[in-house]
Amino acid sequence: MTDSNPFNNLLREMVLAVAMIAFLVLGLWAHTGTMPPLVVVESSSMIHEENGEVGSIDAGDLILVMDTPYSNIITFAEASDRNNKYHGYETHGMEGDVIIYHKNGDGGTPIIHRAILKVEPSQTISPNRLATNTSNYCPDGGTWDSAVIDNDGQMGTCVLTWSVPGTNVTDSETITIKFDGYSAGYYDCKRMAHANVEPYLVVWNWQPKHSGIVTLGDNNQCSVDQGGLVVNGSSGIHSATGVAGPVRESWLVGVAGGEIPWLGTVKLMLSGAGSPGTQYVPGSSFLFLAMVIGAIIFAPVGLEVVVKKIMQNSPEMQQAKLEVDYSSEE
Repeated sequence: MTDSNPFNNLLREMVLAVAMIAFLVLGLWAHTGTMPPLVVVESSSMIHEENGEVGSIDAGDLILVMDTPYSNIITFAEASDRNNKYHGYETHGMEGDVIIYHKNGDGGTPIIHRAILKVEPSQTISPNRLATNTSNYCPDGGTWDSAVIDNDGQMGTCVLTWSVPGTNVTDSETITIKFDGYSAGYYDCKRMAHANVEPYLVVWNWQPKHSGIVTLGDNNQCSVDQGGLVVNGSSGIHSATGVAGPVRESWLVGVAGGEIPWLGTVKLMLSGAGSPGTQYVPGSSFLFLAMVIGAIIFAPVGLEVVVKKIMQNSPEMQQAKLEVDYSSEE
């Protein structure tokens, strides 16, 4: 029933709108297990096609953030390994999961890139817990990793050797992997080979500072987030505490789930000076966004016309017209 007071009508509509948004957010939270349940992609680091593509991650897309256990993340190395149980697993246009994380656990805008490989401790020895400086925790050798449980049950251990699931690296002091389709799955860098630069991803003689996941944007031509110590020529991404390290569990925000294309462009349009705005949004996204907005605006009008036409042609309406005509004749 419509209220005769315009203010009351406006207030009712506003309450209904807020309630609908609240139910939508709560539903997404229940589905994803994270809050906020969506992130807006700001850069072009994950694009597969310059003009945009549904199914891969473009700037202006909304991505569901799924609360997935760290141990369940599937890397490119595992998904591209023919002998691995996860072989063939793909998300957003390539093998492996796409993860959302904070660089070095610092604040700021999170990164959304693909999990390439996971480096895990193999042989470990207990540290000298009486040392006053972390540089003296491993006097007998090894790399101090504060996020790994030692054999004594306490947090922190000295890692002597490493393993990388999905590759031939097991129990090794340093990590060398060629993603050439033979030593590991093939990762195409989308670049010309020249001057000892291969067209595929190569990790060469890397000594990890700690365990974690190496990440890479699909459009970054093998310049991994963890920098040149992992992959030669990589610029890496930086936070207040330096180049990003392998992603630890505590840094993880979530795993990229479903994609809602184009709609995040509105948020980028309204972003302030600290945001890249819409400079990386594909041109086609603006067209599709306009089509979606137009459909939302005009769909009710079109629906009303269709419903009226159906009602006018319904047997009940025809019978009502006959009864009115009959009454008029009398």
